[in-house]
Amino acid sequence: MLRHRVIPLVLLDGYAVVKTIGFDIRRNQGNPIVVSRIYNSRCVDELILLDIDASKEGRGIDLHTVEAVSCQCFMPLTVGGGLRTCEDITRTLKVGADKVSLNSVIFDEPGFLKEAVATYGSQCIVASIDIKKDQNGSYQLFSHSGKQLNIGLEEMIKLLNDSQVGEILLNSVDLDGKMNGYDLDLINQVSKLTNIPVISAGGAGNPHDFSLAIEAGAAAAVAASIFHFTGFTPWDCKQDMLKKGIPVRL
Repeated sequence: MLRHRVIPLVLLDGYAVVKTIGFDIRRNQGNPIVVSRIYNSRCVDELILLDIDASKEGRGIDLHTVEAVSCQCFMPLTVGGGLRTCEDITRTLKVGADKVSLNSVIFDEPGFLKEAVATYGSQCIVASIDIKKDQNGSYQLFSHSGKQLNIGLEEMIKLLNDSQVGEILLNSVDLDGKMNGYDLDLINQVSKLTNIPVISAGGAGNPHDFSLAIEAGAAAAVAASIFHFTGFTPWDCKQDMLKKGIPVRL
């Protein structure tokens, strides 16, 4: 039986943890090692660590930070930020990552996804896509560096299906940090286009939001603000899911 996951998201601007609103406004949250240690003590299912400035600045995520965080993690760790070659992925895995998240390179070099999957296996590759609505309410794709992309949502999901990536990290730019709930329509739409597990991100404000995301079609739900700025814990989110009859990892 598939057990659905609650996954904290840790964003870096190089070396410090930040929390964004709409991928723009930032609040500093301190040291990633301390943050990961706290999540480890709460026995979360997984942890995602992303450097949101790496691609924009033409660099990779700091491997010393990844290694230090991985030493605090006794759960699967997904790492992303500026990964553009197989050599980048290999180095990141060697310092403790279990999976890697690819974003900007997907759009710059679409063929690289298939190369990465062929080299490391589907289970190792997470495709991260950032989506926001335009004035007409249509979904538009953006690279994590903020550039609008000339590709439709259905076309992108077909590319990911063809590449056989292991998971899709679905980021709602509009709802990021707002704590008003996930974009359930987006989750539902994407989950109907693919059999690849969808990880929803952007908007969680209370434990019930996690249950709604799973009911909309997500395999897992990612959050940051709810854990940084409220008293809710990953365990609270799992308890709500259990009450709804949703299988979770305990």
